[in-house]
Amino acid sequence: MIKQLQSLLNLPDCPFDGCLIISPENRRYFTSFESSDGYLLVSRERAVFITDSRYVEAAGKKITDSEVLLQSADILQIQNLFEEMNVKKVGIEASRTTVSTLDMLKSKLTSLEFVADDKLDTYISSLRSVKSYAEVECIKAAQRIAEKALEHTLGFIKEGVTEKDIQLELDFFMLRNGAEALSFETIAVAGKKTSMPHGVPSDNIVKNGDFITMDFGAVVNGYHSDMTRTVALGSVSDEQRKVYQTVLNAQNAAMDVIKEGVKCSDADRAARDVIKNAGYGEYFGHGLGHGVGVEIHEHPSLSPRSESTLHSGNIVTDEPGIYIPDNFGVRIEDMLLVTENGNTNLTLAPKELIIL
Repeated sequence: MIKQLQSLLNLPDCPFDGCLIISPENRRYFTSFESSDGYLLVSRERAVFITDSRYVEAAGKKITDSEVLLQSADILQIQNLFEEMNVKKVGIEASRTTVSTLDMLKSKLTSLEFVADDKLDTYISSLRSVKSYAEVECIKAAQRIAEKALEHTLGFIKEGVTEKDIQLELDFFMLRNGAEALSFETIAVAGKKTSMPHGVPSDNIVKNGDFITMDFGAVVNGYHSDMTRTVALGSVSDEQRKVYQTVLNAQNAAMDVIKEGVKCSDADRAARDVIKNAGYGEYFGHGLGHGVGVEIHEHPSLSPRSESTLHSGNIVTDEPGIYIPDNFGVRIEDMLLVTENGNTNLTLAPKELIIL
């Protein structure tokens, strides 16, 4: 990954000759090493990762594409290293660096010029959006853990359990069975609360006739999975069944068009048109999906306003929903690996309506 950053630096129109990676997410992406502290300095020919005494030994054993040095208490260490690397103009992660951090760097590292345009951010975002084989395998492994958690939890759900009970059952199963972390705070809501796309689990008790929406994921080697399933307990009304089938049809419609070269807005439209034509257009308020990787939300975004185009190697969610206020909601979410001729669904959990 670091070599790809160096490729950017070697482009004739690159406005900087080195870059400074500060954010935890990008540090991990480029080094495969997780830490709460550290700086990655990259020039055209050299890369140096500096971190404090808590991490330096482990980093030295883990990181292969960069030198590893003990971080000094003096921030001038960064300037001195860049001077050794013949770097004068330093690109920074403009969207991830605070104003106060940039001011500190400028005031203390006076021999360096910091370039805070969007060039580095755009390049890293594009780079991260196209997954390698190894990255895909990590995401698939995380997804398999999440699917096993769903299968386990479906056997746990019954009348009288609470939303928090369901959330904890999913969480504990994933953490007990190989997840290094949860992708995000698990959503498990039931009944009328399913009309809230990001509802918060509570002591609300599951009752017969309720829809239960579960949105959750696991992390493996720093890579996230993301899935949503809506199931019913006991029975469903005709309207519930109609809404569920409409959402499933919409998800499949998007899946049918997602492939390399397709505009993200067109993928969104494919699902949105199905929901609109069924009379529920006003109840689908969010975008169709998003990229997934070392963060749960990555480039590209699949929405009506997106100007992005899908590329082979993208992993994106396909998650349309219908949310009828103070009544119920349905969301179904899979992760798709975009290919030249279509896509591969990385989510193997069943999608037909399950009535427990």
